[in-house]
Amino acid sequence: MVDFPEPTLVPVNGIQLEVFEAGRENAGNPIVLCHGWPEHAFAWRHQISALAEAGYHVIVPNQRGYGNSSRPVEVTAYDIEHLSGDLVGLLDHYGYEDAVFAGQDWGATVVWGLALLHPERVRTVIALSVPYPERGEKPWVEFIADILGSDFYYVHFNRHPGVADAVFDANTARFLRNMFRKNQPPGPQPGMAPIDLAKAEKPVGEPLMSDDELAVFIAAFESSGFTGGVNWYRNADRNWHLLADVDPIVRQPALMIYADRDVVPRGANLTEFVPDVEVVELDCGHWIQQEKPEETNRAILKWLEQQG
Repeated sequence: MVDFPEPTLVPVNGIQLEVFEAGRENAGNPIVLCHGWPEHAFAWRHQISALAEAGYHVIVPNQRGYGNSSRPVEVTAYDIEHLSGDLVGLLDHYGYEDAVFAGQDWGATVVWGLALLHPERVRTVIALSVPYPERGEKPWVEFIADILGSDFYYVHFNRHPGVADAVFDANTARFLRNMFRKNQPPGPQPGMAPIDLAKAEKPVGEPLMSDDELAVFIAAFESSGFTGGVNWYRNADRNWHLLADVDPIVRQPALMIYADRDVVPRGANLTEFVPDVEVVELDCGHWIQQEKPEETNRAILKWLEQQG
């Protein structure tokens, strides 16, 4: 187990976030690390010390719906305006005009949205796994349904509210054990893969983390449940509408870290929407910073050094 900071509850944007910090002596040079689904701030455990030692004030929230952060009941409380507003509130709390923002999985999606909605608060963007979400002509859920089918999990979460959450809540340890794997068979899984994972007796691939590390995730979700995190998905079309009149170009320098074995598709038009982007590829699966922590740290620190 790595050392992990003790949390603080920080009031932001009308809620409270559970926040983990390191490198307070580096005040004035903030980096905010945003986790994905179904995760926890603990997903960044391998990056915190390295970034603090490199001179950063590292701020790692459990975002709304996760851990001991607030879990509003309303689904719309998890749209991109609220999620990005929470990060702006964090900056205000610490007295920062802007910061480096890094996100993995859904955390990357939120950071991309933050860069569009509050560009003056984002110094640079670091995205892992999930590229810039291009806003096409169709709302995202409809677009995904057309390509991957109405039973694909992203669509299912939206059209059958509460069903997946109940399965995850009833099988928390099994679901997370089966989700956090590496060296799995390649290719996207059809249909409701997350529900299948929650019910599967035997996982495929190899464990991503130790039993003690996995226990941190299990304890957090046994306390919080999964509905808050799944509600992020249930705002996909709402987010599509909220971003309709926003300048779609990310003008900050950005680092995009892809995983060669990830099932998430790469951004075909990434440079069109993020013109100042550098792309790095690592030989691993979706959970990049946990599977390849040293390589991830080197890539991030090298790029940040180049940004001055």
